[in-house]
Amino acid sequence: MGDTSPSADGTNIEGESPQVEPTIETDEATITDDAELERTIGLTGGLAIGIGTMIGAGIFVFPGLAAGNAGPAAAASFAIGAVVALLVALPASELATAMPKSGGGYYFISRGLGTLAGAVVGLSLWFGLVFATAFYLVGFGFYAVDTLAELGIAVGNELVIPIAVLFGAGFTVLNVTGTENAAKLQNGIVALLLSILVVFLGYGGLDAAGIVGDPSAPEQFAPFGTMPILTTAALVFTSYLGFAQVATVAGEMKDPGRNLPLAMVGSVIIVGVLYVVTIFVATSALGSERLAELGETAMVEVGRHYLGAAGAFAIVFGGLLATMSSANASVLSTSRSIYAVSRDALLPQRASRINLRYGTPHVALGMAGGPILVLTATGQVELLAEVASFLHLIMYGLICVALIALRRNEPDWYDPDFRVPGYPIVPALGALASFALIGFMQPASQLIGLAIMLVTAGWYFYYARDVTLKGKL
Repeated sequence: MGDTSPSADGTNIEGESPQVEPTIETDEATITDDAELERTIGLTGGLAIGIGTMIGAGIFVFPGLAAGNAGPAAAASFAIGAVVALLVALPASELATAMPKSGGGYYFISRGLGTLAGAVVGLSLWFGLVFATAFYLVGFGFYAVDTLAELGIAVGNELVIPIAVLFGAGFTVLNVTGTENAAKLQNGIVALLLSILVVFLGYGGLDAAGIVGDPSAPEQFAPFGTMPILTTAALVFTSYLGFAQVATVAGEMKDPGRNLPLAMVGSVIIVGVLYVVTIFVATSALGSERLAELGETAMVEVGRHYLGAAGAFAIVFGGLLATMSSANASVLSTSRSIYAVSRDALLPQRASRINLRYGTPHVALGMAGGPILVLTATGQVELLAEVASFLHLIMYGLICVALIALRRNEPDWYDPDFRVPGYPIVPALGALASFALIGFMQPASQLIGLAIMLVTAGWYFYYARDVTLKGKL
């Protein structure tokens, strides 16, 4: 069956997408309004997606970059990011329990603020996740090269990008073969990764506190002043995108009323604590200036400082696992964002085809994987991170606004299992903090983010302006 687009005569289209009869084109795929993704992800899987996505950049890629910008006060930058994320995670949890559908922030905003806002956010989220995934894959490439070096296999940094692109393609194929397969990989990676981090940070924390090892000379906490703390918070906010990615797979979560809030809020709290402790341990070990010189793989030398060659290898292996986990979870979430937008007829309905053999949106996965590989090939770490943060912060702010709008209107279908404590102060602060953090980004990131939003708005007026959505599907 060909693509189904909004009616040319301006008739409104109610529901998730224009109504078509369920039709099997081949033994591989189908297009149907009633097709739903199977609910195979439990609380452990939701936490693994959230924690696994966030740990990668936050702990293994950013410490060197963040310490170079803000010194030891980079710990405060991560703490600020955690607070902003928590202020958004609570409203997102309420919305997710009221609308446990694949698509996450797009779905909430389109139902709370209308089709235009939903289309801009949904399509921008596609690109935001693409930028984030490319960032994680580049980090993975750096750690893969370092892992080989620790094993005595000397390869140059020129292999970073080819390795990143190769594994990006591999993660896309893995997700096509089934969400359960991807979730099992995610669970295993996160369990092993957390074990490594608990041992490393436990020893490093005791050393930094002077309980074991030689005491280190104290360093000025904020050597560059207050402003770099805020600009660094904007840069490292990419580390906190994982909790929202839990919401993008809400349509595949078991018992979403219970598991969605626990997975989103829990992952932010756990990872926020780990980030702050990591920066404390890293700056205590080597100092912020040395960390800045080492860049994306600074944590390898921190591991070597504390535990010798074994510590260096543990961190290299942990970084490899973490960036792998982030990339894998992000490929999954990117495809679900595309799937949700297509189901609402804001993209050609072909993108919402589900593979009958594996039960996955294989066309959406292809539309995710292709752009990810192209951006990964650029290798621009900081730019990729900030553009991803920009587009997500827009979405986060609008999620909070959507919650306020839905609470004010209270449509009949709105019956969340979880309600935000401290309403309306929490969502109002979440919106303000999200939009404010954008102001501390570098101009290039802001311009690229705005350009993407303008392009998505243009697509809406060209292709989908006749589409209307009912409150809850």
